[in-house]
Amino acid sequence: MNFAMQELLAQPTIKRMVKKDATTPSIQVLERSFALLDVLASQPEPLPLKAISERTGLHPSTAHRILNDLAAGRFVDRPHAGTYRLGMRLLELGNLVKARLDVRDAALVPLRDLHKLTQQAVNLSVRQGDEIVYIERAYSERSGMQVVRAVGGRAPLHLTSVGKLFLASEDRERVRAYAARTGLAGQTRNSITQLPALERELDTVRSLGFARDDEELEIGVRCVAAGIYDDSDRLVAGLSISAPADRLEEAWAERVKETARQISAALGQRQGA
Repeated sequence: MNFAMQELLAQPTIKRMVKKDATTPSIQVLERSFALLDVLASQPEPLPLKAISERTGLHPSTAHRILNDLAAGRFVDRPHAGTYRLGMRLLELGNLVKARLDVRDAALVPLRDLHKLTQQAVNLSVRQGDEIVYIERAYSERSGMQVVRAVGGRAPLHLTSVGKLFLASEDRERVRAYAARTGLAGQTRNSITQLPALERELDTVRSLGFARDDEELEIGVRCVAAGIYDDSDRLVAGLSISAPADRLEEAWAERVKETARQISAALGQRQGA
């Protein structure tokens, strides 16, 4: 812990703080950072340090140090010397959250309808770094044997149908960089672990408009996925059916594509884009 952090933690509680409850941060420097951001959010124009200090009850030197740290992380901007406003990093993070919340909301009913049609588990996933993350699912305990992925679960891009969609949306240089970073580690005898094979697979994904996982992540499980796009035609998520290998029907690929198109349209993608 540096000296500035120690000093912040030693400062008395600021005036605007009220009795702590379950939603109040337990670390005082975070509480003060949130207070500063709240004050900046309340005003459309940049605020001078003196006004920020008065509104939060923080000593000017304390407010100055925290604001400098927030500025280093781009959570706060300094348009002029001694003035502060909310930074672009908050907009970037907000847009990411908005996209994920919007796609979940738009996908929920189509997700359930596709499950009712196939009687197999249907998943909604997004990309985070070199993995996909499952953010929603539809399944029924009364539908017999199903492959149910846990919400919040992760898997490598190259071993999953949705992950292949995201890789297929990138140019060859980025795909090769992904391969170099990850080493294309496999999990089953069917896993694609060599770059030339992965590049051929991604060419197939681009040609067909959907992707498959043929027991590459888990033996006995096959998946088929199609991409979901937003109003700027950007791939934001993938919709997939996961099923026991002997139960996945080839005809479901078109069903998944059509459902993904419906969700994309709800997100504002132009028809025929």
